[in-house]
Formats: sequence, C-alpha cells, structure tokens
Amino acid sequence: MSAVVVSAYSRTNSVTYVAENMLKILKDIIVLSGLDPAKLTDDWQVLSPGLRCWIASEHLERIVLEVFRPGSSTPLGRWDIDVVYGWTGGDGHFWVDTDQIRLAVRKAGLWPGDADYRIVVQNSPGAEAVDGWSDTTLRSTAGMVRQSLGGTIEHHGLGASAAYWRRL
Repeated sequence: MSAVVVSAYSRTNSVTYVAENMLKILKDIIVLSGLDPAKLTDDWQVLSPGLRCWIASEHLERIVLEVFRPGSSTPLGRWDIDVVYGWTGGDGHFWVDTDQIRLAVRKAGLWPGDADYRIVVQNSPGAEAVDGWSDTTLRSTAGMVRQSLGGTIEHHGLGASAAYWRRL
C-alpha cells in the first residue's frame, strides 16, 4: 500500500503571513524602544493592503521604520526589513524570530521621549499605486552604520531580514 501526502500551499497565504508579520515586528520595535504604537495601529488598515499588494507583485524591496525628532532632517535611528523572494511549494517552513528583534532593540537602546517615527517603503519600478500611500524621500543615513540581523521571517521561501542603523 502506498501513502499519499497532501501539501496545501498558497502563495496568498505566504504574502499575508509575511506582510502581517513585518507589521508586527515594526510594532514590537516601536513598543520595545519606547515609542507610542498608536500611529502604527491607526495606519494598519492602509499599511497592510499596501504591503500585501507589493509583496504579491514582487515590487516591495524594503519597509523602513524611520525615527526622528520632529522638524529634524537627521534620523535618530532606523530599522529596515528587506523582503527576500524565494517562493517554494511543498512542505516549507514558517517562522518569525521575535527573540532576535528583542535583543537587537535592547542593543540599539531607547529613543528620547520627543522622538517620532514614520513608515516608508522602497519599491522597485512599476509598483502599483495603493490608496493612502504617497511618494517621499528617506532621511540621510550619513554618519550611521547598518547592523544586519539576518533572516527574521520565513514562509515557503518568501521571507524578510531585519537590520537597524546606529550612529558611528
């Protein structure tokens, strides 16, 4: 008698899993580093559809949490979550490394009480327009160094890796 193995895989499930966990990681970073998560949660209904759209079309390259003092053109810090496109079917793995994020936030430290933040995406050319999103420019990271954390999210080969920026 032969065994039959059934594997249910959906690209849509991977897109949703990675997009939602990218936002959850940003929320963890915001909360653990002493910022108010209200702005993020208020914008969740705009952020999530944009991320899902651009991951599905493979245009999303990076989502950025930029931390700054209001009125300043210099960032206090920054977190990048880069998308890794390596779709697979079958029995893939899915995970989120929240411990890695907690340790990195602790190492990066708390931001001052007057700090603010914004969420920015970097898309490849040809990305579809999504309601609620507009073009902008990131603040310069001159005088900062990027600390890569490696793989942070994985779902059937679609994943994301995190990094944070710190002053030299």
